[in-house]
Amino acid sequence: MVRTTFHRDNEVQVFQGRPVYIIDGARTPFIKARGKPGPFTPVDLAVQCGRPLLLRQPFHPNDFDQVILGCVNVISEEMNPARIAALRLGMGDSMPAFTVQINCGSGMQSIDTAYRYIRSGDADLILAGGAEALSYAPLLFRHQAVEWFASLNSANSFVKKIKTLAAFRPGYFKPVIGLLRGLTDPVVEMNMGQTAEKLAYLFNITRRQADEYAVVSHSRLHRAQQEGYLDNEVEPTFSSCGQVFEYDDGVRPDSSLEKLAKLSPAFEPPHGKVTPGNSSQITDGASWVILASEDAVNRYQLKPKAMIKDSEWSALSPSIMGLGPVLSSTAIMKRHQLTLDNIDLWEINEAFAAQVLACLKAWDDANFCKDVLGLEQPMGKMDQAILNVDGGAIGLGHPVGTSGNRIVLHLINAMHRLNKKTGIATECIGGGQGGAMLIEKV
Repeated sequence: MVRTTFHRDNEVQVFQGRPVYIIDGARTPFIKARGKPGPFTPVDLAVQCGRPLLLRQPFHPNDFDQVILGCVNVISEEMNPARIAALRLGMGDSMPAFTVQINCGSGMQSIDTAYRYIRSGDADLILAGGAEALSYAPLLFRHQAVEWFASLNSANSFVKKIKTLAAFRPGYFKPVIGLLRGLTDPVVEMNMGQTAEKLAYLFNITRRQADEYAVVSHSRLHRAQQEGYLDNEVEPTFSSCGQVFEYDDGVRPDSSLEKLAKLSPAFEPPHGKVTPGNSSQITDGASWVILASEDAVNRYQLKPKAMIKDSEWSALSPSIMGLGPVLSSTAIMKRHQLTLDNIDLWEINEAFAAQVLACLKAWDDANFCKDVLGLEQPMGKMDQAILNVDGGAIGLGHPVGTSGNRIVLHLINAMHRLNKKTGIATECIGGGQGGAMLIEKV
């Protein structure tokens, strides 16, 4: 039985439920955005990696109880992309499907929601994923332009229409980039890069340290590609014009400190620490995992890869959202009486190099651990050799609704390859949140 805890009215309650297994998973290559809409919409991507995943299962696609998909930038032609993907995957007209959105945690939220359905006995087999095509982020009219169009539409006489047309300004046609607006927190009025800059300041992260981390991320991803470590999770993707995408194309194997040092700060010039070279890339991609109960495992004679032991969502000020993984992961470790040394592998989504490094410094900071985490002693230093062993979003890219799903899938595959038992996948979440999941290899 899985034992976990949750908080309600300041009381900690214990819930015992059924074991929940992850059976299999697949993702698309992460495709770098190149200043125009890419070859795939979010649903296209979900179908591209979902089809081969379902085809290799010993059960029929309509044997699932439901489909859950994380997606942040839902395009107007694909409202509720989970349902559209389920239909296109041949899962049947009667398949319930819904879309979840918690910014960068959406792909993990789909897994967590499925986990809780199965744990409680409300489902036995769920397809949970994330899909995002950031290259399809919309261009928006400015508010003044919307008001002008509304006035023109409501003008009920020829004279009023002429007056409204005369009030037109060429600047109305200058669009607002929806992605930039979406990556800016409306409460603290800081974009995500500025929140990383704040963490770099608070924890004394230097530009060189951030660049060094970025070089390692690209190096590890390139090695993983060359050694075939990703072959069992990445499915080739085919565009309508016949182009084939076989690997994550944002990796820069020739990345070096010398090259990164030439880049200007992206958010706080001239002295900022965050640059395009040590930040996650804007990409398109999708990922799925299959979750099953013990009953489903026995019924279909499945071979589980991992068990979900626990999950946690935490929140903090949006201005320091990058510390979300520290809060959510620490809560799990405290519940299970674990330390950093007890975790064999870590996946922390690399929104920014400075943000990941700030998390590591926070765990080793006595004041932070006491005042924020409620610990008598610091958690200590994490061995970076077990962190993002095959690179992360700095080399791969960060399709927002997908990344939380990918890090769980890859953590499981890496645990099997390296024969490790316990891992945590975690991410910071725009808006000031963090999600984490404790995984045990089967």
